[in-house]
Amino acid sequence: MEIVTASILDLNALRKLENESFGKDAWPLFDLIAVLTFSEVIRLKAVEDGQMTGFIAGDPRPREGWGWIATIAVDPRYRRRGIGSTLLHACEAKLGVPRARLTVRISNQAAISMYEKEGYATAEIWNNYYNDGEDGMVMEKELKS
Repeated sequence: MEIVTASILDLNALRKLENESFGKDAWPLFDLIAVLTFSEVIRLKAVEDGQMTGFIAGDPRPREGWGWIATIAVDPRYRRRGIGSTLLHACEAKLGVPRARLTVRISNQAAISMYEKEGYATAEIWNNYYNDGEDGMVMEKELKS
């Protein structure tokens, strides 16, 4: 597996990955194009056997002192192999800010466990954050400089 920068050429693969990973919460086409083209966004993909097996996007906000992990997804067939953690570490290293934040469904215990293992802790709960009314858990981590 290698971690490389994603580009607009990855749009179809990212759209498929988002739909497989998030279903009704998958980002619409416009947001996918934006995340693959906005210059300030960190966008990395995991590639194995020529295929995108994972993706992460980070939004550095240096004036606010933190960066936002906007999305992270791993192809269901490749989960539990460390791809998510590897993507997370690579993105955190590129954010260039002292803290990282992300949001996760309160029911997604597998993701929450991974984030806790990686040093994230619950910062707050956003009520009715997701389209179906489920709460979102905001998690935060102090990054090493």
